[in-house]
Amino acid sequence: MKNFDIEKIVVWMQEWVAPVSAKTLGWLAVLLLHAATLPTLLAILTGLSDRMPGVDMVLLTWAGLVAMFAQACVQRNFLNIVTIALGFIIQASLMVLIFFK
Repeated sequence: MKNFDIEKIVVWMQEWVAPVSAKTLGWLAVLLLHAATLPTLLAILTGLSDRMPGVDMVLLTWAGLVAMFAQACVQRNFLNIVTIALGFIIQASLMVLIFFK
């Protein structure tokens, strides 16, 4: 512990850990928003429930995802672009299966 410098550790944490955590939390937010309607859609598809999710919840969730998609496009964040696009495709496919069943 001869050259132990707490300032170097703090600077390293601010430069590397904070941005990674912010990006990880943003990606996690996208996944959680997509997951908000999936249990209900899967329950309807399998016949476990006959109650559709509220239209306002679905519209607001999708509006938030569209806003996050636009932000990802502006920032050229390809991980979020791909994640959001795949989520839209999966959710739209589930809705098509439910409506045209």
